[in-house]
Amino acid sequence: MGAHERQQKEKLILETAIKLFTEKGFHATRMDDVAKNAKISKGLTYFYYKNKEDLYMAVTKKAFDELKDVFREIIKAKGRNGMEMLTELAGNYINFAKKNKMCNEAILNFMGIMQLYNDEKSVLKIDPLILESEHFLKLLEIHHDCAKLGIQMVSLGIKDGSIRPELQPEVTFYTVWTMLIGFERLMGPVGFEGKDIKIQLDNLRPGFIKLMQDMLRGTIQAQRPQAVQASLF
Repeated sequence: MGAHERQQKEKLILETAIKLFTEKGFHATRMDDVAKNAKISKGLTYFYYKNKEDLYMAVTKKAFDELKDVFREIIKAKGRNGMEMLTELAGNYINFAKKNKMCNEAILNFMGIMQLYNDEKSVLKIDPLILESEHFLKLLEIHHDCAKLGIQMVSLGIKDGSIRPELQPEVTFYTVWTMLIGFERLMGPVGFEGKDIKIQLDNLRPGFIKLMQDMLRGTIQAQRPQAVQASLF
């Protein structure tokens, strides 16, 4: 089997896995299901991916690669300042998460795994099949790539004056990304028809973007209450 044919088989298995993980969920999907839907033998499926956990890590790496493309397309464009790049990134990430729900879930799941991985006691809670996956090892090397590009955007904004100069690029970007992840997570609760807090989804996104911009520009200023002088007696 040539290199091109091998790549096509791997691509087919990944695309089929993403489809099934999206429709049925990770736990309800079997390697047999992937092989059957991809119309290839079960043995060949296991030739490319040792087990379902290994396949899920490969899907997760693909998700990070696609998200990195979202970052890369923004930063390589010419003629925009750092604030404009981060504004576009916010919109594009929200669109990415909405369009690629399963891939976004895989990215967030990996972030959760990393919390456990960084703790010597908690690392034992990670499925050993995940730790043994070659794709998990690759993820350890590349999962910061998106953040590196985002930090470049913040640094550019500080340099060109579109972002307040006292901010620290790394902390600032991770704060923005935290906000974006939180925004995406809360779309469901906010959009629930029976909610007590009345917020229109059409207003939430532009309001979120404006608040982010104001925070980065430094136009949000706390208003000190004026002291009222009065006699206590």
